[in-house]
Amino acid sequence: MQPVARVTCKRRAPDAALFIGTGKADEIKLLAAQVGATEVLFDQSLSPGQQRNLERHLEMPVNDRTFLILEIFAQRARSHEGKLQVELARLQYLSTRLVRRWSHLERQSGGIGMRGGPGEAQIELDRRMIGETIKRTKERLAKVKKQRQTQRRQRERRDAFNISLIGYTNAGKSTLFNALVKARAYAADQLFATLDTTTRQLYLGEAGRSVSLSDTVGFIRDLPHGLVDAFQATLQEAVDADLLLHVVDASNEGYVEQIAQVQRVLKEIGAQDIPQLLVFNKTDALAPDQQPLRLVDEYEIDGEQTPRVFVSAKSLHGVAELRQKLSSIVGAAVRTEPVPSDIRLDDLENDGAAS
Repeated sequence: MQPVARVTCKRRAPDAALFIGTGKADEIKLLAAQVGATEVLFDQSLSPGQQRNLERHLEMPVNDRTFLILEIFAQRARSHEGKLQVELARLQYLSTRLVRRWSHLERQSGGIGMRGGPGEAQIELDRRMIGETIKRTKERLAKVKKQRQTQRRQRERRDAFNISLIGYTNAGKSTLFNALVKARAYAADQLFATLDTTTRQLYLGEAGRSVSLSDTVGFIRDLPHGLVDAFQATLQEAVDADLLLHVVDASNEGYVEQIAQVQRVLKEIGAQDIPQLLVFNKTDALAPDQQPLRLVDEYEIDGEQTPRVFVSAKSLHGVAELRQKLSSIVGAAVRTEPVPSDIRLDDLENDGAAS
């Protein structure tokens, strides 16, 4: 679909019936007729009642931000897990909007011995079918979550250091992932190119060991809660990581707000206390006078100094410095790891003497 016009509106509070005022709704209706629009899309989440009232007022289909994100997710999902997560989110979204989807099925009519009004039986049937499908999808996702937990436990037994790539959508996470581990993960200049978590081993020569690197789904402002819940299995990779590689699009003018949004999502999923390494990506898209003076420095997030590395995942500029910084962080973390409580120090000394 191609956008043909844009309307902005400022209100102290959303209108309960139309989200916008009736005057603004009339303005949108007139504008849509002038430019030949066939659908109206709101960059906010609408309640089912507001969506239904707007469709009646504007006399054309109306959808919201959540619907659009779900449609994009549905196109991008490739793995079994990703498809399950998108299906669950879409079903939960549609379950509250059945009343407007079946107005054409007016097969029943009121009368003696009849219950309800037109179409009620169809709505109830649909609600029950969607409820059963949601239940089945949740059960299948629970199995996927168990599988992921088993994989994580295996990595923990191998003493693996886990790094998760996080960041705002379209910041270049998958391109950086491919540059670091020479993988062939799908990367494109589009929103939510990655929905499925991919994990590969990354060998860090200076640290003398391999780490697990995971590419995760991108974040976005006003991410619907239903999507956060549905993608819990995928986002769990970030929660269980030892280090978060926070990728930022340095060429985006709004990168400060994008960093803040990522921090909000991290708090939402309980990953706000995990150490971060900021990666300011896409330096190749910066103007000459905006190029960094140093490739490695620090950046303040929530009052704390966070290490930062400037890279271009596309041209590989700064990737060597990033690997070096990762090696120093992993090396320091391994040296400071506590001795497990069930192992005594004299046991370690005896083992050393025996070897």
